[in-house]
Amino acid sequence: MSIDGGDMDDGVPKGASQLLARAAAADARADRRLAVAIDDFLLPDDVRLDERTRVTIAAVLAAVVATVEGALRQHASRLLVSRGEPEIAQALIAPAAPALDRLSEAGLTRDTDLMRELIARARQDLLAESLPTAIPDDPETPSLLARLTGHADGVVAASAQAFLVAESRRRSSDDSNVPRTDLPAELHHRLVWWVAAVLREAHVDTPDATPGALDRALAEAALRSLAAHDESERVEAAAMRLAVAIEPQPGELQALLVEALGDRRVALFVALLAHALGVDFEQAREIVLDPAGDRLWLALRALDLPREAIARIALTLSEGDPHRDIEAFADLLGTIAAVPAAEARAALAPLKLHPDYRAALVALARGKAR
Repeated sequence: MSIDGGDMDDGVPKGASQLLARAAAADARADRRLAVAIDDFLLPDDVRLDERTRVTIAAVLAAVVATVEGALRQHASRLLVSRGEPEIAQALIAPAAPALDRLSEAGLTRDTDLMRELIARARQDLLAESLPTAIPDDPETPSLLARLTGHADGVVAASAQAFLVAESRRRSSDDSNVPRTDLPAELHHRLVWWVAAVLREAHVDTPDATPGALDRALAEAALRSLAAHDESERVEAAAMRLAVAIEPQPGELQALLVEALGDRRVALFVALLAHALGVDFEQAREIVLDPAGDRLWLALRALDLPREAIARIALTLSEGDPHRDIEAFADLLGTIAAVPAAEARAALAPLKLHPDYRAALVALARGKAR
């Protein structure tokens, strides 16, 4: 075995320092993995994500980030080519590690607002997929959305059609004349700049890179993405517009809620509930997706829904979500039905407070409980 003296540096093989650094990094990674494993082990069952939900959230996150990344890479590279920077443009569209890897490494995917939205979206979609399809008493009766798209009121019909288009667009992975994240505007804005920063970091030190030209191209591509984003085209926004257009009377709401779930239109169910309660979509969605259901039963009583309707909604939701304890609900049904509507409305009044005010109150209550 020969040892080339050129591989030695003051008695230490070249690359030894890098090997030692990698070993140290491996130790740190092992510690992090152990800490995460311990945290996961200690999580109560009622808050631990099941594997299906975890996989769906990961897929939604990856798709949303890839949508932004693809749009920024393509437009920025076109700008660079037009400005005489073909080498940087080529590097920008060459195969590379997804931006999501770097975002995760930097901890940006721990952003509470972004993850709250993506987790809720994933859980809403999973619930819709898992709900049983109700069989109408009359097989000839069209579905709720079919009837709404043919409604005599043009505003209702147009809103129903827009809702169907928004749902189809979100489900379709091939839609894409205009790439969409379907995020609220503020979150889309935040994610676009994060991804632009990742692309800048990855390419600013490549051969022939001109940082100024790269920065300008990425910034312009980001601004273009922001300008093209239309929050009103989201499924949630379309569902709220439809609920407002329907403007159900108290006697109609019960049937609409039951039928929306029977048609597996969870977003519409949430929107109808939100509109009737006078809260925003996100608040109503949180209430509906909570497997404990206590706030939902209170909300349904606040809308003066009778025992039979509440029971039917609870049964339908339990069939789509195995985390719901239908036996515990059955034991509680008499108590739920006995709550006066006025008292239920008073109990839910804090939901109508300004979100920042509510967050401050919750933070104070949390601190007092420690």
